[in-house]
Amino acid sequence: MSDRSLEQTVSALIQQEGLPDSYAETVEKTILPLADRICALHDTEKQPIVVGIHGAQGTGKSTLTLFLREILLRHRNRSTANFSLDDIYLTRAEREGLAERVHPLFKTRGVPGTHDVALGQQVLHSLRSAAPEDATPIPAFDKSRDDRVPRDQWPVFGGRAEVILLEGWCLDARPETDCALAEPMNPLEENEDPDGVWRSYVNDQLKGEYRQFFDEIDFLVMLKAPSLECVLEWRRLQEQKLAKKIRNAPKRGELHGNAQDLRIMTNEEVGRFVMHYERVTRACLAEMPGRADVLINVAEDHSLGLPQFREA
Repeated sequence: MSDRSLEQTVSALIQQEGLPDSYAETVEKTILPLADRICALHDTEKQPIVVGIHGAQGTGKSTLTLFLREILLRHRNRSTANFSLDDIYLTRAEREGLAERVHPLFKTRGVPGTHDVALGQQVLHSLRSAAPEDATPIPAFDKSRDDRVPRDQWPVFGGRAEVILLEGWCLDARPETDCALAEPMNPLEENEDPDGVWRSYVNDQLKGEYRQFFDEIDFLVMLKAPSLECVLEWRRLQEQKLAKKIRNAPKRGELHGNAQDLRIMTNEEVGRFVMHYERVTRACLAEMPGRADVLINVAEDHSLGLPQFREA
């Protein structure tokens, strides 16, 4: 990185995110080439583009999105907006209604069917077509409350976005065949969805409304985890770190914070939690690498490999 101001931006972000200094090399070898490819596509299309960033839990989607946004915005002069599938979860009341109407497993947010994709479509449309004086509220979700942030507290993006970064664990997932759904994939499906109602509904979502939403993506980036077993291990480590953080947190002021609301999952509970995502994650790991515009392999230590660009 010969650009001094870019070095400063990267250094500040590394510090802000608590990343190792070696992440600067990841920026140089992986993220900058990706940013330049996005700029080239925008120059060719001469209109706003949607960049989809797919990756299983723990692959570093949010970190990649943050660095890409700041580089594009500050150092490539591209007006860049971003949001996540996590930001457009249905409200808790809506998910409770879905759980009563369709299947109790929909109380757990995450799978296709638990997002407000119509809201996502509206946000994309607004960001792509806004006049300079327009403002687009970007949805936000508070995981500590398991509910959407009130609309008047959503961050606002001014004007039209030239690049929109959209990230999510099931982004651009494809539906499975109906016969693939017949066999339960894990104990959760076997014991809690024996008739296949839940997984069939999830699959139908991928055929319908989600497909229309994902068709808005112009350029798909896949952060590929080594395996689902690795994702499970990452999730368990994350939970252990959270437990340590809460144990070490000061007791004073707990009533005003969320520490007492955060219940740490056991290894068994993490295993059950990840089973909700197993079917779609395994399907994506199997078929998406062959069609993603960019494939970035994620190592077991979370480090990112070099971007592999698919030539048209």
